[in-house]
Amino acid sequence: MIAASIQDYRELARRRLPPFLFDYIDGGANAEQTLRNNVSDLANIALRQRVLRDVSKIDLTTTLFGAQQSLPVMLGPIGLGGINARRGEVQAARAAAAANVPFCLSTVSLCPLEEVAKASSKPLWFQLYMIRDRAFMRDLLAEVRRNACPVLVFTVDMPMPGSRYRDYRSGLAGAPGLKGALRRTGQALLKPDWAWDVGIWGRPHGLGNLRPVLGNKSGLDDYFAWMANNFDPSVTWKDLDWIRESWDGPLIIKGILDPEDARAAADLGADGIVVSNHGGRQLDGVLSSARALPPIADAVGDRLTVLADGGVRSGLDVVRMLALGAKGVLLGRAWAFALAARGETGVAHVLELIKKEMSIGMALTGATNVGELSRDSIEKLS
Repeated sequence: MIAASIQDYRELARRRLPPFLFDYIDGGANAEQTLRNNVSDLANIALRQRVLRDVSKIDLTTTLFGAQQSLPVMLGPIGLGGINARRGEVQAARAAAAANVPFCLSTVSLCPLEEVAKASSKPLWFQLYMIRDRAFMRDLLAEVRRNACPVLVFTVDMPMPGSRYRDYRSGLAGAPGLKGALRRTGQALLKPDWAWDVGIWGRPHGLGNLRPVLGNKSGLDDYFAWMANNFDPSVTWKDLDWIRESWDGPLIIKGILDPEDARAAADLGADGIVVSNHGGRQLDGVLSSARALPPIADAVGDRLTVLADGGVRSGLDVVRMLALGAKGVLLGRAWAFALAARGETGVAHVLELIKKEMSIGMALTGATNVGELSRDSIEKLS
């Protein structure tokens, strides 16, 4: 099967990955209603076709947080992303750098920050959670600075993990110890390409950024146990003052769905926010990103830079997000599936698809640069 669209990569990933890994990427919380709405609500935004305008030159470049990039997209942070291909975060970061778009590394990445930063020709963004162990956070922030990461993305919508039932059914979570390990090993053996390329030659499989606290404990059981015990559910906006004081570069708050929270982020002095419901993986039943974005963009105006993620499956979806008020869009599952299917080549292809589809979509809506995309580019929202 040849991937002609981003959606095709999902099927290719399903064929290649062990079920417990595919379901981890593909699944959401509870009944997965928000996951589905992210996709459908965005796809149902009707673009306004405009004609007889000079669209012979389309400019997709944008400048975010002081750096010019070729497209208004970023590869967003994905936990365990590196286990979907051999040293997967390294491959994805190289593809992003070649396309001149940012790559944001997750705190819970497979590959450590230093490894990915050395492999990339462009500086990385880094994503951080509020963790109980503030000393570890200080050390991690120091590592971020040592590796010259220009932007910190701070995720705030995960005081505790959501109820992701697919992970229990697949054996990724809820099956600790030898029983769970044997179940996952059995699934991996049925996917020999992945087992050989990633399972054998992709080692080490430990979570590199957590090595100071996990030590030699590097299995999935260790990861889920650490996550359950170390994410801090007591965090408030006052605690974020500590982050602002500890980080002197651009700070983006990720996980905003309410205009009041967007205003609070601006009051804090954040440089940007990501309108996001964590890909439908946290609180099922909340607004889709497409529905939450316009009132948030209206609430904060130019006080900070509004980014968004959730449900983006094409370049046209990026156009829709920009028209709804975002200045940039974080890709998630789109690059994760491509990485699982074809590694760095797949991620590069997805970015090319985004570029092509955006160019056509903008031309047919009469926009020649991303700054011209606005609510006038879409039919009136009901």
